[in-house]
Amino acid sequence: MVVVVLLGLLVLVNGTFAVKLVQDMATHRTEIFKEPGNNIAMSIYSFFLFLASTLGISDFAISMAVYPKTHWVSAKKMPGTLNIQCTIPAAVMALAFVHSIKLDVITLVVPIVCQVLGSYLSPRYVVKLPAKTIKRVMAFGLFLAAAFILAGKFGLMPSGGNATSLRGWKLVVLGVTNFMWGALNNIGIGSYSTTMATVYALGLNPVAAFPIMMGSSGFSVPVGSMQFIKLDAYARKISLFSSIFGVLGVLVAVFVVKSLDIATIQWVVVVVIIYSAISMLHDSFKTTETQTA
Repeated sequence: MVVVVLLGLLVLVNGTFAVKLVQDMATHRTEIFKEPGNNIAMSIYSFFLFLASTLGISDFAISMAVYPKTHWVSAKKMPGTLNIQCTIPAAVMALAFVHSIKLDVITLVVPIVCQVLGSYLSPRYVVKLPAKTIKRVMAFGLFLAAAFILAGKFGLMPSGGNATSLRGWKLVVLGVTNFMWGALNNIGIGSYSTTMATVYALGLNPVAAFPIMMGSSGFSVPVGSMQFIKLDAYARKISLFSSIFGVLGVLVAVFVVKSLDIATIQWVVVVVIIYSAISMLHDSFKTTETQTA
């Protein structure tokens, strides 16, 4: 019953987002293809981005590495774009994977509600941040993503426990941290790895952690994304291609791809992420020096 309700609400929330996105795209249809970026390159990129994301490689981290080099997305519109471009593919991902929930209802609902609140409240403040601040925060997010990948590879991350429910201070910690992850998600720090690390550290069963991670993002990302649409703070062209071809990538990953050498791919991604974080940090200080001069 909980699964049915969860999936129904996921469809409702993400369906509402899809309507808002289509309405905004229709209103600005003459502007979309004037934005930078080759149509074919964006289509191929979006397909492989969310194929990789479905297999566990952060689309936030990859996009933050790619967009500054391709100039497809400006620093000011990066947080909104990262969220909007992944909303529909992530919803398809959640619907494809969330089929069994072995978790106490309160332990599931509290972090989802808290992350939605964080995601809803933060966009109005994010769009007011200077470009250099956004770059520095995103650089931190990239370093954090690389750290989580490396921690997993070297066995340094908590691996969870056997619990399927939380109460008392642990439930409070889960709620507060998920509120923070929902807010930080809108600045460009992906919430999957942070949510997973929190859930594991609190001793939940790794299997039980999955609905919290997917459910929190499945609800919080569209809520935050609708705010970015309202604030006109995203790149429409890449978001359009990601919403279409990203879904195809998710479906291929779920139903076609059986095995890939993910371990090797993750090492490559770590190198790219760290290089991009250093470059972004360097650019933020260079911008400051130029403004001061």
